[in-house]
Parts: sequence; C-alpha cells; structure tokens
Amino acid sequence: MRAYVVNKWVHPSELKLVDNVPEPKAAGDEIIVDVYSSGLNFFDILQSQGKYQVKPPFPFTLGAEFAGKVAEDSPIPKGCPYKPGDRVFGQAQGCFADKVAVRWQAANRLPDNMTYDQGAGLFITWPTSYEALVGRAELKPGESILVHAAAGGVGIVAVQLAKALGATVIAAAGSQSKLDICKTYGGADYTINYTEKDWQKEVLRITNGKGVDVVYDPVGRIAESLKCIAFKGRALVVGFAAGQIEKLPLNMVLLKNISVMGIFWGLYTSKEPSRIPIVWEELLGLFASGRIKPIIYEKVFSLDEVTVGLDALERRQTWGKVIVRVKDEGQRIVAKL
Repeated sequence: MRAYVVNKWVHPSELKLVDNVPEPKAAGDEIIVDVYSSGLNFFDILQSQGKYQVKPPFPFTLGAEFAGKVAEDSPIPKGCPYKPGDRVFGQAQGCFADKVAVRWQAANRLPDNMTYDQGAGLFITWPTSYEALVGRAELKPGESILVHAAAGGVGIVAVQLAKALGATVIAAAGSQSKLDICKTYGGADYTINYTEKDWQKEVLRITNGKGVDVVYDPVGRIAESLKCIAFKGRALVVGFAAGQIEKLPLNMVLLKNISVMGIFWGLYTSKEPSRIPIVWEELLGLFASGRIKPIIYEKVFSLDEVTVGLDALERRQTWGKVIVRVKDEGQRIVAKL
C-alpha cells in the first residue's frame, strides 16, 4: 500500500510517498480501516521532526486523523460495534496511507449526511473546542469570547460552537482574507486583526470597556490578551502554533481575578474516559441540528500532495480544516488474499 513512512526525524518536506509499504496488522482491540480521507494537523509537522510529545518508534507512518470504511478483511474484536463496510471516522497513528489499524474505541460512526472529507476533520478539533468552551470555560449565553487564529482548524470550530452556545464572538486573525472567512463561514459577530498595533483597544470598545469573558488561544497570545480580558475572565490555553511557549505576567492574573486553564483532549482517554461519549453525543446532536458544520479548506489535497498541504499549513496559508483525499468515495477496495 501507499504510505508516508518516517524512518528518522526529518522535516515533513523531506518525506516521500512510498508505494510498497506492508499493510498494517490489527492487534488486540484494533480494526483495519480503508482510509478515504485524512485530516492534516499542525502537530504532524512537529511529530515528523521529533518535536511532538507522541514519538512512535521507527519506522512509523505519519498522520493521525481519518475517515473511511472498515475493511472487508478486518478482524472484529469482541465488543466492537462495527462491521466490514461501516463508515467511520477517528484517530490513529498512520493515517497518511491507504489503510490504518485503529483501536475501535478511537472510532465513531460517520453520520450519513457527511462526506469522508468532512469526517476526516472531526475527531480532534471538534471535541477539543467543545470541551474547552463547555467543560473548561463553561461559556454561557450572552457572554463574549475572543477566538485567536479564528480561521484555522480549531479556531473556526470554536467560532461556530461559541455562536451555537449563544455567545458574542470576536474572531481574531492576521489578515483580512482570514477575517472574511470567520464572518462568512464561522458567523463571527466581530473581527480583529491582531497584527495591528493596540488591537486590544478595539476589543475593549466592542465590549463597552468590560473586556471579553473568555479568551480561546491556540497560538500563544494569552499574555497580549490579558489587556482586554474581563474581571473574572477565563483564558483557554489550547496550543502554541506560533512556536513559543508563553511566560505569563501573573500579577495580571491576580489583579483581574482571572483563571488560566489548559485543554488537552488527548488526555481524556486515560484521565476522564467517561467524558468522551458525553461530548460526542452532544456534538453529533449539534451536527444533526444543522447548527454547526465542518468547514474545509478550499483545496482538498491528494495523497501524493501531503507534504504540499503540510507546507501550506505551516506557512499559515490555509483556513478551516485541511484535508487529504486518499481515494474517491466510489472507489472499490479489493482485499488482498
């Protein structure tokens, strides 16, 4: 099968698509999935270089998010609710390939009204943003929220979810084109260009001097945002896409009585597994209602363009969720005997 195999720590631009990689074997509670679409994530860029917290042993296949069908020749472990041919989405190491071995607990049924391209971007960004807003910040109707990198993968999700939760959303990004995306696709109420000097003053103007109740930050702009956060506000640390881990002025945390909280959805599998099905039930209900929907970047890359897509992601040229289409929906998969 085809796959992007990492044999040593390298920048993803140095990776090549290999045609003759052995197909994965299922072990224990795993199933084999024919991958139709994969989601690109910023941490893929870090992982191939050994800069991410998850460091699989060499050799490993890159990619962590997929949508596809349970393979016809897949084993079905005891307790697994899926059968060959079922449409699923989820997370597993090795999704930039034709097939991937997946713990069945790390997969969900793909809703009938969603394409594989839409499903490939659900598993990481949506529960991350939902748990951040609902489980951690406890965002309430009528409150205000500032979303940084609001046109990006998790950002556009946070904008949509905050709107669905009844909040006033201020979307922040670094260019007018991305701010337009936040308005058109995310439904943001206001937009802010955070490359402009004293952008915090505009946030204060919008909020009548109060400041925002919640800051959602996947970039590394919490320290800047403390200038426009409300008394008893909540600041969500989602990631550090800008490449630097921040050092916060804790005197501001004290003087404004604010809370700074992290969200790392990946830990819930081991730390709070009971929360996972609750989040997915609520999310899938919102999808079914039509109040939220996946936003996909305008160019869907092919499998041999994974490195092109990752380069565009690293350069911050993309918006929404960046997707790789591994095979077309009508393509028939022939199992090897």
